[in-house]
Amino acid sequence: VPVFLFVAAPYIRRYVAGGRCKSTARLEGKVVIITGANTGIGKETARDLAQRGKVIIACRDTAKAEAAASEIRAETGNQQVIVKKLDLADTKSIREFAETFLAEEKELHILINNAGVMLCPYSKTADGFEMHLGVNHLGHFLLTFLLLERLKQSAPARIVNVSSLAHHGGRIRFHDLHGEKSYNRGLAYCHSKLANVLFTRELARRLQGKFQGRAGFTANALHPGSVSSELVRHSLVMSWLWKIFSFFLKTPSEGAQTSIYCAVAEELDSVTGQYFSDCQPAYVSPRGRDDETAKKLWSVSCELLGIQWD
Repeated sequence: VPVFLFVAAPYIRRYVAGGRCKSTARLEGKVVIITGANTGIGKETARDLAQRGKVIIACRDTAKAEAAASEIRAETGNQQVIVKKLDLADTKSIREFAETFLAEEKELHILINNAGVMLCPYSKTADGFEMHLGVNHLGHFLLTFLLLERLKQSAPARIVNVSSLAHHGGRIRFHDLHGEKSYNRGLAYCHSKLANVLFTRELARRLQGKFQGRAGFTANALHPGSVSSELVRHSLVMSWLWKIFSFFLKTPSEGAQTSIYCAVAEELDSVTGQYFSDCQPAYVSPRGRDDETAKKLWSVSCELLGIQWD
């Protein structure tokens, strides 16, 4: 068995690594925002895109973000890697980030909603939303709403939502969105990732017809793969399992490939409302294709955030 594993190891690793983004598209003169890009796949996405154009790293922990940005600047030689504070668990912070960005930048071409929390013990955001739903869905929903006009003005532009295969285990529990009646942190994560898929689907539907092909912009979601990252830090069991089976997990660089692909691949210029994994279209759960639920989630999200988004 050890001999077999030794021989098979490179092939196993190649399979685990999955698809790679082969696009060499440049982003000169273009502006990219990546949320949660101080670590994991967000950082690796920023590292790649910084070799192509201007990247704004939007993070809660600005000290960690500055360290990541400094490393990326030194490696790529691109000084246009900028850190801005953004706490997705606080709508006040989201609005302040958007206000500052809109005052400083006249264009926005790519918005990558990457940040996320996973397996949190029960807690609420500053606005009283269950943490997974608040950060993973509602925070990015509001951010996208606030930046949408700038994206439209900069078209062609892209919105990339990092979801997960975990959306298959999710459902939108409108009767208990904030988990006050019953809460399971694993399922809460699944619910929020399903919300990402439904948000992407409904956003793309609303944008289609208004913008066509290269003249407009797209919204797509993705599963990055099972990645060795800090995302499981809230679970001791998952942290140990991640360490034990790290050989069978993607590295953050491998996990970033589909995010990069959705952001820059030329063949996706007019592809919208889709879900990708390993740089190719992937299967979406029946709940993730439910247009009625997508419309209702949109309406409820607007109510919770106190916004009108028609």
